[in-house]
Amino acid sequence: MHIGVCKIKLYIPESQSLKEKRRVLKSLIARIKNKFNVAVAEVEALDVHQSAVLGVVSVANAAKFVNQILSQCVKFVEGNASVVVLDYETEFFF
Repeated sequence: MHIGVCKIKLYIPESQSLKEKRRVLKSLIARIKNKFNVAVAEVEALDVHQSAVLGVVSVANAAKFVNQILSQCVKFVEGNASVVVLDYETEFFF
């Protein structure tokens, strides 16, 4: 069993309130879950209206597949116009 964890730090320039932030993140999280079949949650910066940190987790029987899925998730988020990816880090557990 191979587990991959990706932490994606985001900047949400259009967000002027926590309500707007939640709207943007809820939509983004739903699209990531539906497209890649991974677990996603906001894990840090919960009370900051223009910052967010998403945790993305994938489990599979091949490390290469887990790495591929997480890389595609990061590219998908980078292609989203409503957020800016500031940084991301990936860890693997075997």
